[in-house]
Amino acid sequence: MSTQHIWIVSPASARANNGNWQSASRWARFLRTRYRVSISQQWPDTDAVAGDLPPPDLLIALHARRSAPSLDAYTQAFPQRPSILLLTGTDLYRDIHTDDSAQRSLRQAGALVLLQPAGLDALPAPLRAKAGVIFQSAATLRPAAQGPRRHLDVCMIGHLRTEKDPLTFMRAAALVTAPAARLVHIGGALEPALEQAALAAQAAHPRYRWLGALPHGATRQRLKRSRLMAITSQMEGGANVIIEAVCSGVPVLASDISGNRGMLGDGYAGYFPAGDAAALAQLIDRALTDPDYYELLRAQCDARAPLFAPAAEQAALLELVDNLLHKANLGITS
Repeated sequence: MSTQHIWIVSPASARANNGNWQSASRWARFLRTRYRVSISQQWPDTDAVAGDLPPPDLLIALHARRSAPSLDAYTQAFPQRPSILLLTGTDLYRDIHTDDSAQRSLRQAGALVLLQPAGLDALPAPLRAKAGVIFQSAATLRPAAQGPRRHLDVCMIGHLRTEKDPLTFMRAAALVTAPAARLVHIGGALEPALEQAALAAQAAHPRYRWLGALPHGATRQRLKRSRLMAITSQMEGGANVIIEAVCSGVPVLASDISGNRGMLGDGYAGYFPAGDAAALAQLIDRALTDPDYYELLRAQCDARAPLFAPAAEQAALLELVDNLLHKANLGITS
């Protein structure tokens, strides 16, 4: 194992249990096969319990705006050392177009990583040369048996916040007509108004169930047993939940946004206009009652599965880190 030290800055913590934390913890696990790795919510981390850690040889920052102070401090302290910025959905489709600190992060980072190729179009043209795509991954779970069931669950996984647009999923629950359909929502309440909306939807519509936040393992098992997975987001950098659904044999119904197209492909048959609850309900009904359509979605998802293999993600990440450190050792800064 190399003695070189990689530091990952993740504004999301393990307690948040969101996609950004899953990305950070998975990358730490991959990198520890070759490097010494630290992970924290900022750099430098004055509260770290790691003791006499050496300064990082390479910094990986998640989130252009929220990690901007850490990336700036690292760049000022070690201007010749490499850095990687992993761009999230709110980075690509909001912050880098309006926020000065996010724009500074784009310029300072030695390399930019996107989680799906459609996001390249959101970057300023001069910065695309230092950008690359690394698809995230998930362990493959054997699909659940699809025998007769009382309920056919359509699962949405995402905390209750505006970017995830949970209201569209709630409204679809009032419009779905397939007799066995049940819309199950997993995610913590991050916005009080959306929490109240979820409670009201659950009281008004027996098809809708809000389970709150669940541990990651329990969430994957619930997803595995679902008939479909719905993602209604207004913006996504490259959703972990799509990968986990595909790797569990569960077809996806997705809002028609750039980040979802980058994950599922332009020809995917399961898109609905973002924010259109009626269109989502129609696709749910069709997928639960039309076997040919359901099998089409499943086949298209299965065809994407090789992109999301853990070995592929690990190899791409290690190649990028190895190359940046090698160039730094040779004194090459660009």
